[in-house]
Amino acid sequence: MTDLQELYTAVLEGDAPSAKSLVQTALDGGADPQELLAKYMIPAMDEVGRLFEANEYFVPELLIAARAMKGALELIRPKLVAAGAKSAGKVAIGTVRGDLHDIGKNLVAAMLEGGGFDIIDLGVDVSPEKFVEAAREKGADVIAMSALLTTTMPGMKTTVDAIDQAGLKGKVKVMIGGAPVTQRFADEIGADGFSDNASGAVRIARQLLA
Repeated sequence: MTDLQELYTAVLEGDAPSAKSLVQTALDGGADPQELLAKYMIPAMDEVGRLFEANEYFVPELLIAARAMKGALELIRPKLVAAGAKSAGKVAIGTVRGDLHDIGKNLVAAMLEGGGFDIIDLGVDVSPEKFVEAAREKGADVIAMSALLTTTMPGMKTTVDAIDQAGLKGKVKVMIGGAPVTQRFADEIGADGFSDNASGAVRIARQLLA
């Protein structure tokens, strides 16, 4: 029987080949995919987030851990879907209109996925209409917006307004982030949550959907 604690360690240390191999062996041995995710993989990513906030891990460590998680998830997800397992929620994420930066957005998406959320990645230069469509037609519970430029930050306000006008206020939560974005700005535009880093975004998303 696979030592599943090794799976936790493989994700924590960003060892993608080992993480995939351990998951495959466990699944072949009849392990419960939901248990692999909830007991070993998500706790490992939560620890990655804690280490990042404690300045013991940095962006490269975050990225390789997220990559290991993603590889292992690819093996587990079809089985979770087949078993009707419930996700932590559906997040539509994108960089706002006029902004083509995606490194931060990709990192947040990877950490959210590692935290058990289903991700709808809308990419970069996303219009308010596209965010609204993701909420209305794809059933997103959370809209997550990123901006790296101060000149594109007003697009966040425009999107919040578009969500309100579409009658989705309260039905979908809005969280924002990015280098120039602050809690004060989030409060001003009526966003539900703000995080200045990827691991914090997972915590905020969980709080918004609790």
